[in-house]
Amino acid sequence: MRINEIFYSLQGEGHFTGTAAIFVRFSGCNLRCPFCDTEHETFREMTPEEILMETKRYPARHIVLTGGEPSIQITPDLIDLLHRENYFIQVETNGTFPLPENIDWITCSPKSLPLALDRVDELKVVYTGDSSIVEKYSSAVEAGERRLQPCDTGDAARNASLLEETIGYIKNHPRWRLSLQTHKLLRIP
Repeated sequence: MRINEIFYSLQGEGHFTGTAAIFVRFSGCNLRCPFCDTEHETFREMTPEEILMETKRYPARHIVLTGGEPSIQITPDLIDLLHRENYFIQVETNGTFPLPENIDWITCSPKSLPLALDRVDELKVVYTGDSSIVEKYSSAVEAGERRLQPCDTGDAARNASLLEETIGYIKNHPRWRLSLQTHKLLRIP
């Protein structure tokens, strides 16, 4: 498997914000979003056993498989191996590929339609200024929780405008909850 990095930090977004977690960042993605924070060309090949050995360096029991797009590479064998070591497995995916059945928590942050998933635990839509896309993604998948996250454009004025629009949307559509990238606000990895 192509692994960009494995690191230990706090989950900065969504339902598990503030949770100590081991992040396994996969390299490679079928989409190239302009706001993505992953270097897709940088990776090292790792076996599931090597991934497990690296995660054992950290005390947390929560693993976040992220990317890039992890669904391109993860296998039921990797999930089973991590479960045998009592890890809770969260996957952050764009939803364009199916996932193994045995994942504990699926966070889907769609960037295109159609989706290959019927149900997710958490739908996290990155708000880029187009409110019509929010409901398109929402109607494409059944979700236990819905979160709207203002896109980080790198431009402070645009970010402030997107945050204001996101808050307004949530106030008008209260089934959505605000998700902020708290790791960026706190300047932690």
